[in-house]
Amino acid sequence: MTVVDDDRIHMAESNDERILDEMFESLERGPFSEGYRIDVIGGVAYMSPQRTVHWRIIRRIVRALEDTFGMDAEVTSDVRIDFPGRLNGFCPDVAKMRDGAVLDSQGRWRYQDVEFIAEVISKETAANDYGPKKAVYAAAEVPVYLIADPYQGRCHLYTQPKGDDYLTETTVAFGVDIDLTRTPLGLTLTTADFPRD
Repeated sequence: MTVVDDDRIHMAESNDERILDEMFESLERGPFSEGYRIDVIGGVAYMSPQRTVHWRIIRRIVRALEDTFGMDAEVTSDVRIDFPGRLNGFCPDVAKMRDGAVLDSQGRWRYQDVEFIAEVISKETAANDYGPKKAVYAAAEVPVYLIADPYQGRCHLYTQPKGDDYLTETTVAFGVDIDLTRTPLGLTLTTADFPRD
């Protein structure tokens, strides 16, 4: 018989949160944080520069969400969300929360309330978006995960999370609309104006 000590689990989770807080505070105070995006994946910090092409794609995705859900929809960009697993504090390029989601006691969004994430690939951190972050998003049961890759000129849409992967992947070239009508988003995302890098 295995006994699970809920207090020890809570202490470990609290300790991880404290460590993530300290990591982000230190990185954000550093001399190189301006103009860089920070993610902590499995306790390792990654910083990637914010580029014009990157931002143009993010802006188009955010506009599509706001056009559908209104300006008061809970849509974020580069805002920290702590995900399951050890020391996973991600700042997704775009995240949309479900209706009724509220900030937790630390003023952060809960991963359980995320219904859509979009990441725009940077050369330096592309492997993270396609690899460990995709696995964590699936494990967190994020229903819709979109990768926009300006180097390939393609979008990769992942739906139906199961375990640490997604059962469905759809790939479309920039310029082809992405049908999200059968997802919690219920919209069609136009990629015609997504720039390539």
